[in-house]
Amino acid sequence: MKSALAAAVLISAALALPAAAQTAPQTGAAAGRLPNTFDQPAAPPRAAPTPAPAETQEPSDPAKVAAAEAMLRKTIAAFQAGTPNYSDMTTDLADKVRQQAPGMAPIFAQLGALGDIAHVATQDGAELFLVGFENAPTQWILGQNDQGKIVALLFRPAPPPPAA
Repeated sequence: MKSALAAAVLISAALALPAAAQTAPQTGAAAGRLPNTFDQPAAPPRAAPTPAPAETQEPSDPAKVAAAEAMLRKTIAAFQAGTPNYSDMTTDLADKVRQQAPGMAPIFAQLGALGDIAHVATQDGAELFLVGFENAPTQWILGQNDQGKIVALLFRPAPPPPAA
C-alpha cells in the first residue's frame, strides 16, 4: 500500500459545518477567522473534486472490489448501530475512529437508511464508492491491507453531478 494511502486514515464528517466569519473593522482592513480543524472537522470543498489523472487509477480487481463492498456494508451497518467494527480495522485506524465515534451517531441518524452502493474506481490500492442514503448521497474510500483489515476509511458528501 502506498504511503499516501496509509496517511489517509481519518474519517471525515459527512455534513458541512457553517463557516465562521467576522465583519471587517472600521479601518477598511478585512479580517476573517478560519475554523480550528483540531476542534472540529473542516467543511468539505464546495466544488467537485478534480478527477485523478487516468494514469494514477488502477484497473479494478472484481474480487477485491466485492470484498471491499462487503466490508463497507458491514462498516456502515456497524456505524448505524452505534457500534463501530473496530476489530476489522488496524490498530491505528481503530484508535482514530474511537476518538471520533461520539460525533458519528448524529451524522448517521441524519443520513437515514442505506440505499445503493456503486463502485467508482480503484486508486492507490483503495476503493472509491458512491453510497446513497435516504437523505443524502455520500462518497466513501475504503482501503484494506493484505490481511483484510481496514487501513483507510473516509466518507464525505458526494460531489454534485457534472452540469449537462
